[in-house]
Amino acid sequence: MLTLVVMAAGLGRRFGGDKQLAAVGPEGESFIDYAVSAATQAGASRVVMVVRSEIEAALRRHTEAHHQTQGDAGVTFAYVCQDQHGPRRAKPWGTAHAVWVARDEVPGAFLVCNADDYYAPAAMAPLASAAADLKYNEACLCGYQLSKTLPADGAVSRGVCRVSGDQLLDIVEHHGVRRHSDGTIRAADPVGDLPDGTVVSMNLWAFPQAAFDWIGESVERFWAEHQDDQDDQDDLDAECLLPAVVAQRMAAKQLSVRMVYTSQQWVGVTSAEDLTTARKTLSQTPL
Repeated sequence: MLTLVVMAAGLGRRFGGDKQLAAVGPEGESFIDYAVSAATQAGASRVVMVVRSEIEAALRRHTEAHHQTQGDAGVTFAYVCQDQHGPRRAKPWGTAHAVWVARDEVPGAFLVCNADDYYAPAAMAPLASAAADLKYNEACLCGYQLSKTLPADGAVSRGVCRVSGDQLLDIVEHHGVRRHSDGTIRAADPVGDLPDGTVVSMNLWAFPQAAFDWIGESVERFWAEHQDDQDDQDDLDAECLLPAVVAQRMAAKQLSVRMVYTSQQWVGVTSAEDLTTARKTLSQTPL
């Protein structure tokens, strides 16, 4: 059984609300709806939504209203509240923690995606195929072209990938990535120019079920390092990020990551201003 894990517990501070359910498609579809449709078309028969407690009921109602067809076809849905797992704090513990808390609802290989990005069937399908034969020490990542993942305005964070053919060599999170007036793409941290064709991650992954073991080990180490001093703003804002956990595992020679690639244009929202662009781009893309 292949499961889709959707990370939908974000606070949406820059967006100003719960962007997980923002209508972006021509018939009011959310990004989650597109992800569920693409994953189930690719063979997923279970969907696990990782949410915050305060939006669980709304997300359940939305799913029931929009995915009756998948439910009638045997796709099952489950909901896990990220804020009910681990030490309490106002901000979620990050994407690695979001994945880990889904472990009891995932019986086999699984895909992972964000709740605020559009993933086309052409991106989801090769990843689902790769998931079928992943060994315990393997994973798979869908690589995007950096130039196709930038909003018209503003800066974003991107996991920049160093690759060799179909293998990921390492991945480093870059912050403040934006295209400048001279046409150059630059990152603020770490500082540097990035070519348009740089391969980046949009958090579209495939893992074997065994990956929950080492992801959990990383989350627990992170807690030990960051939960003690609740007066330290750095600790309050720190997140255990899935790409960083993968990179650490790779550096220790305990994980190999296979790449699949897509030429699809990224569509997503960071701020409320991005909604207009997203809706225009997806206006001809019904489920």
